[in-house]
Amino acid sequence: MKVTSIAILFWPLSMILLSDKIQSSKREVQCNFTEKNYSLIPADIKKDVTILDLSYNQITLNGTDTRVLQTYFLLTELYLIENNVTILHNNGFGKLSSLEILNICRNSIYAIQQGAFLGLNKLKQLYLCQNKIEQLNADVFVPLRNLKLLNLQGNLISYLDVPPLFHLELITLYGNLWNCSCSLSNLQNWLNTSNVTLENENITMCSYPNSLKSYNIKTVPHKAECHSKFPSPVTEDLYIHFQPISNSTFNSSSKNLTRNSEHEPLGKSWAFLVGVVVTVLTTSLLIFIAIKCPIWYNILLSYNHRRLEEHEAETYEDGFTGNPSSLSQIPETNSEETTVIFEQLHSFVVDDDGFIEDKYIDIHELCEEN
Repeated sequence: MKVTSIAILFWPLSMILLSDKIQSSKREVQCNFTEKNYSLIPADIKKDVTILDLSYNQITLNGTDTRVLQTYFLLTELYLIENNVTILHNNGFGKLSSLEILNICRNSIYAIQQGAFLGLNKLKQLYLCQNKIEQLNADVFVPLRNLKLLNLQGNLISYLDVPPLFHLELITLYGNLWNCSCSLSNLQNWLNTSNVTLENENITMCSYPNSLKSYNIKTVPHKAECHSKFPSPVTEDLYIHFQPISNSTFNSSSKNLTRNSEHEPLGKSWAFLVGVVVTVLTTSLLIFIAIKCPIWYNILLSYNHRRLEEHEAETYEDGFTGNPSSLSQIPETNSEETTVIFEQLHSFVVDDDGFIEDKYIDIHELCEEN
């Protein structure tokens, strides 16, 4: 009887332990596909996989990858370290509601859309280190209500606005281009008033302005700088982007400039210059044609006749020799009327500077006829 009662008492406890073992066994379904040179996420992975490691491949997280990834809805850990991801699109992880760890370090991410992390309600650790992120919208982190760890180390971030419902325990921010003036005030207040721990605080240093480079972002006296130099985050951002350009222009050597030019794409200045040159040449050609066309037309018109045939020449001569009295039959006109008629006829004739030699007239024949 005592044994039965003891068994009844420990039966619920044994069931709880058994359920924990079953859950732990489910969490241990791992698939490792590192260094496989995959360009797409494989679609033939076990659907009950919970830990998926696709690091050191060529995955881009395009539309096809997103659709395949949504089928592994039991994932709790996903590793995409050192792939070719450049953009985190909206709803890219929407159906991975059980995901707790997401590591996308050492990619080339430069843009994170506002709804990129929708559906990740249980995510606790997010690693975005060593990418090319310049700006982060504060609303990106709003769906991550259970996020405890955020790693943004080694990006190009200059300022960060913290959302009001952001309750982190550990954040890593070193290795960025922090502008320790006005735009840092929100981040600094949050770091000093919340319970978050700033990892590697001593090396999380300011990059701009030069007078504050010796301070870390948590202790920098930014208030004086806010009132003196940078009135708004927009001007601060311009300052960030233009200062390195000016420094590289005036202080770097020609060797550094050559190296930078190899990596920077050509702008539109060359295309604009070529367009201007083509336009000028075309306009000059049209003007030249417009000026020369009348001259060419006159030359062509002057040679636009044919040599008289023998019977036409005889008819023409008979017309003058056979009727000598025809000239006398012309009524007499005043000299003024003659002048007016001549001027009217002359107005329709193209002005010539001199005589045009007609090469079709045979000079020897004219001499013999005379």
